[in-house]
Amino acid sequence: MTERTTQEQVNRTAWAACDTFRGVVDAGQYKDYILVMLFLKYISDLWADHVETYRKRYGDNEARIRRRLERERFVLPEGASFQDLYAQRNEPDIGERINIALEAIEDANRAKLDGVFRNIDFNSEANLGRTRDRNRRLKNLLEDFAKPSLDLRPSKVTEDIIGQCYIYLISKFASDAGKKAGEFYTPAPVSRLLAKLAAPKPGAQICDPACGSGSLLIRAAEEVGSNDFALYGQEVNGATWALARMNMFLHAKDAARIEWCDTLNRPTLLEGDRLMTFDTVVANPPFSLKNWGVENASTDPYARFWRGVPPKSRGDYAFVTHMIEIAKRRSGRVAVIVPHGVLFRGHAEGRIRKAVIEENLLDAVIGLPAKLFATTGIPVAILVFDRSREVGGKNEARRDVVFVDASRAFTPGTKQNVLDEVHISQILETYRERATVDRYSYVANHTEIEQNNFNLNIPRYVDTFEPEDEIDIADVQREIDQIDAELVDVRAQMRTHLRELGIDV
Repeated sequence: MTERTTQEQVNRTAWAACDTFRGVVDAGQYKDYILVMLFLKYISDLWADHVETYRKRYGDNEARIRRRLERERFVLPEGASFQDLYAQRNEPDIGERINIALEAIEDANRAKLDGVFRNIDFNSEANLGRTRDRNRRLKNLLEDFAKPSLDLRPSKVTEDIIGQCYIYLISKFASDAGKKAGEFYTPAPVSRLLAKLAAPKPGAQICDPACGSGSLLIRAAEEVGSNDFALYGQEVNGATWALARMNMFLHAKDAARIEWCDTLNRPTLLEGDRLMTFDTVVANPPFSLKNWGVENASTDPYARFWRGVPPKSRGDYAFVTHMIEIAKRRSGRVAVIVPHGVLFRGHAEGRIRKAVIEENLLDAVIGLPAKLFATTGIPVAILVFDRSREVGGKNEARRDVVFVDASRAFTPGTKQNVLDEVHISQILETYRERATVDRYSYVANHTEIEQNNFNLNIPRYVDTFEPEDEIDIADVQREIDQIDAELVDVRAQMRTHLRELGIDV
């Protein structure tokens, strides 16, 4: 029996390949080269496996082998494989050769990979250095990925291992690069919680309008429990959009429609002249985005900002508003990660918050611990909106909101805190049961929220105050008297020692 390659082996080898760039190229840039090379290695190994299988089956019948290969998920053009490039690793124009191979792969797979490599340049002097240094780095990179321990053939690894390695690397880059690179990744436990709160059902159309590398979308798809779903995403950063496309391919979700666009100013998930609507909408949008496009809001062709226009310096409610508008009327669900300021800030944001609450769309407010993200140490919250609470929806009679304070539910980590399964389960159980739990959760009715002037700050609803033990004044005084007596004794001993040293006191 052929020995299988483990997830740990693949992860370790792929991460070690980053040493070629680490300390020389910014993590926000070298992640693209590493992830593209992993993708190329995977499809090359997969293609080689297919070729070997069909050669065993059809012998020297090249025409029949080619016809069968053309029916696979993708086509790998001759001369464009990782193995071809590895054989040319000492060539003086290796960067240009890699670019040509990637372009050929795009051309042969327009439906699935069109434009995926357009934002990556393996011949870039700005990113990879001058010719001699660039060639050395690319040679090292090809050699790193050619190691026997990174055998990615289907006979050695499962498709899931490749997908998980991709997500593993993305998470490592987010941690390694901090704020600059962390925007494209949501920690796996947070993604899992968000997906479970959104609760997509079989047949669901699922959308992430700020999808980053697409990992949250994939997590939401897994929550369905079958292959009966459709995935949609939008991402404004071209390089990150390419990562999302490759991520979908590696997870066998090639049918996902991932658009490269500015969601707030030029959304492209449309049906005619209207926004598409979805059963489930999830997102971890950028926090308090400045210059998000307030100048275009009043003339928005889709009239998304009818509740009010968010301030220029904070785009949080622009994303929240968009997500609510693209959720299906009377049935769609929204789960979104937001900074705590969204819960209580006033003026335009306060007016939008009030409107959404008065529409009876808000279903839950869940406070999470600090230091869960590589991008920020601040605590965040999850808002759950349910359009089935609208007039005509099956839950229109529900008028309460579940508040959960899970800020202390975490396992401390060196760089980041972690939501463990027990913490996730507790949050989900509390939300689903709509339970009030002492110092953890509270189910507030509409009147209470209105009395709080539509402020959703969690401490207004969940009392987490821990009473101190009663202080016995008499005991305190006895302790003070005892300390005073001990101090007198110490001073006397000190004077004696000083006299023995000949020091007058």
